Amino acid sequence: MKKSTVKKLLVAMLSFAMIFAMAACGGGSSSGDEGSSEGAAGALKIFNSKMEIQDVFEGELADAYEAETGVPVEVYYSSDTVAAHLSTKYASKDPYAVNMVDEKDLYSLAKEYGADMSDMDWVKDTNYAVTVDGKVVGYPVCVEARGVIYNATAIENALGEKFDPASIKTLDDFKAICDKLVKAGMETPTSIMKEDWSLGAHYLAQFIEEREDVDGYVASLKAGEAKVIEDAKFNALMDTFDVLKEYNMWKGQEGSAERELSEQALAEGKIAFIPQNVQDDYTGKLVGGGSKYFYVDASEGTSAETQQAAKDFLAWFASSETAQKFVSETCGMVSPFGSNTVTCTDDLGASVKGFADADMLIPNYPGFPDDHYSVIGAEMQKYLAGQCTREELATAIENYWKAQA
Repeated sequence: MKKSTVKKLLVAMLSFAMIFAMAACGGGSSSGDEGSSEGAAGALKIFNSKMEIQDVFEGELADAYEAETGVPVEVYYSSDTVAAHLSTKYASKDPYAVNMVDEKDLYSLAKEYGADMSDMDWVKDTNYAVTVDGKVVGYPVCVEARGVIYNATAIENALGEKFDPASIKTLDDFKAICDKLVKAGMETPTSIMKEDWSLGAHYLAQFIEEREDVDGYVASLKAGEAKVIEDAKFNALMDTFDVLKEYNMWKGQEGSAERELSEQALAEGKIAFIPQNVQDDYTGKLVGGGSKYFYVDASEGTSAETQQAAKDFLAWFASSETAQKFVSETCGMVSPFGSNTVTCTDDLGASVKGFADADMLIPNYPGFPDDHYSVIGAEMQKYLAGQCTREELATAIENYWKAQA
C-alpha cells in the first residue's frame, strides 16, 4: 500500500471494539507479575482485567487511595482469560479481594464467590449493577458501546460541506456518502480490523443482541431450529459488512489490518451507529452498557475484615473526586454513576454517554460462551478474506450453537 494512502484520515473505521479511547492511559501490561498476588502484608489486592488502564491503576490510583485512606493497594493483571486465571487463584486458595471481570463471569464466579453489596450506597447511583440470585454482586466499572467510528473533519474536508452523522439512517445512505467520498478523491473510506474478538464478539454478535427475546433466539439456535441465512437481522448486518468490505482500506490484504494502523489512519474519531436497511425499534441505537464489573470475594480465603476493606474501596471508587476524575479524565471512560459529573475527556466516550443518557443503548448479551469470539471470529475472518460465502458463514454459526446444546 502506498505510504500516502496509509497516512490518509479514514472516514469510517469499523472499530467493533468496545468504544472508548485509552490513549491517555497508555498501553502497558502489568509489571511482570502476571497475576501473582504475593505482596505486602495488609495490602488490598485487586485483579484488573482491563490492560489499557493497568499502569495508571497500579500507580496513580493505588497511590492516591493509600494517601487518602492509609490502606495500601496492589493491582494485578494477567494475560490469561479471566475465568481461567481466577479459577487458578481459587484452586490455590489465594484469591484477590476485588476482581474485575466480564458480565458473563458474574453468573459463575461471582455467583459462587461474590459478596452481597445490595445495601451499599453506590447501588442507587447506577442503572448498571448486576444482581444474581437476589444479590447485587456486580459493580460496574464503566459504560461502553460498539459501532462505526468516523472522522468528521476528513469527511468535511473531502466534500467541502458540513457533515451530519444523523443524515446516515440506512445502509443506502452510508453507501451513497462512501461513493461521494471516492469521487472526491478519498480512495478507500473504510477500514475493517481483522481481530477475531472484533469481528466475532463486537460485530457479528449484534444480530443476536438486536431482538426482543435474545434468550429465546439463542435457545432456537441451540435446538437447531433457527435458520440464520433466512434471518433478517443477520442479513442486514452482513449487507452492511459487505459495503464496508467494498470500500475497505485493506481490501485484498485483510491480514495486514492491524488495529494500530487503522487507528493511526483514522487519527481522530467519534462514534456512530451501524447503518442497516432494517428500520425497527433498534434503528439508530448502539449495543452497549456496563463493561467490566468488580465483585468482592467472599470465599473462605478472604476474611470479613478484608471484605469490608474491599467494599470501602468500591465506595470510594464510585464517589470520591479522585476516582471520578481518574475514570472520566485520566482514562476517558464513561462513568456508570449518576453522581459523577466530571466531563469525559474522550470524544468517543462523550458520544457513548450521549447514547446512554438518551436511553439509546441495546443491552449486551452476557450469555455468549467463552470461545464464541474466537470460533465465530475465525469464521468472520474467512468471510472477510473471501474464503467462504454468506451461506457457509450462516451454517458455521448454526453448527456452533447446536454444539452448545
